[in-house]
Amino acid sequence: MSLAFCVVHAAPDLLERPAHMRTSERSIASVFLDVGRVGERLVAVGERGMILWSDDDGKSWQQAAVPVSVTLTGVAFIDQDNGWAIGHSGVLLQSDDQGLTWNKRLDGAQVADLAADEAKAPGADPQLMVNAERLIADGPDKPFLSIHFSDEGHGVVAGAYGLFIETRDAGQSWQSCQRSIDNPYGLHFYSIADLNGDIWISGEQGSLFLSSDKGHSYREVATPYVGTYFGIVGVGSRLVAYGMRGNAYWTDDKGETWQKSHIPGDNTLTAGLVTRNGEIVLVDDGGSVYISIDDGRRFVRASMPKMGPLTDIVELADGAFLFAGARGLSRARIAMPTTESKS
Repeated sequence: MSLAFCVVHAAPDLLERPAHMRTSERSIASVFLDVGRVGERLVAVGERGMILWSDDDGKSWQQAAVPVSVTLTGVAFIDQDNGWAIGHSGVLLQSDDQGLTWNKRLDGAQVADLAADEAKAPGADPQLMVNAERLIADGPDKPFLSIHFSDEGHGVVAGAYGLFIETRDAGQSWQSCQRSIDNPYGLHFYSIADLNGDIWISGEQGSLFLSSDKGHSYREVATPYVGTYFGIVGVGSRLVAYGMRGNAYWTDDKGETWQKSHIPGDNTLTAGLVTRNGEIVLVDDGGSVYISIDDGRRFVRASMPKMGPLTDIVELADGAFLFAGARGLSRARIAMPTTESKS
């Protein structure tokens, strides 16, 4: 998950220059933004086209062959072999060997062409063509920030300035689908989550969008917060949206009403998950870890050393957790609170 980005005109050679192969010690200390799973394999993506994979729950890592050197922000696998990675400059990469090697399928220039194709459709809002022409003129400088596949066929990718594309044929073709979301100001989209069959997209200025028809259309969901949401997690019917300055809100009715979560900190919440035992765990850009055992009403800070700015967390098979962030990849255990420690 990419929390910040610098919009610059990427040097063309970064889209053509393969990622530099590094020693294991240097590679795991790089900045990493997202971690995905394919079978028992972990795949982490990050700066300068870095992709690492591990078959032993993150105890050791190997570097994958990647054809670009731009920062990569997200990764998702659709079956036991095929996966996709996204990043800066509108890059979309594909792997068909469990993340060992990758090929470039799209970049920002092609994404701009997809937006122009959408804008030419009958009845399209004229603003879509204005936006597409701007994308073409700017060149490939807009990052993708989140990718999600609801099933093997349907995947969506979202990013800065309202970039939004989808596939319904497992990635054989991609289309721009900005018309499906009412986002006239081009707000950045930061995360995509599939909860109980509903697709949620979160972004800046308190924006949340919900699709209950498998991504064919989205409606905006009002929330009490006007700052950025960086992610969403869910337990049963409970949804927790989290973001800047320690703000998190929960709802049991798909966003009709919201309550503020109690979190003992004001750093930006960057990533989260629900553990196998049902706890909600959030991490922040100061390196703290927060745990809720009451479905997101109240969080307590985990008693563990800070690890630097964190961007993702994954639960491992042995009960430990993998943390990704500005200081690389690391494993650690979390002492979960008990009911007596809730207060």
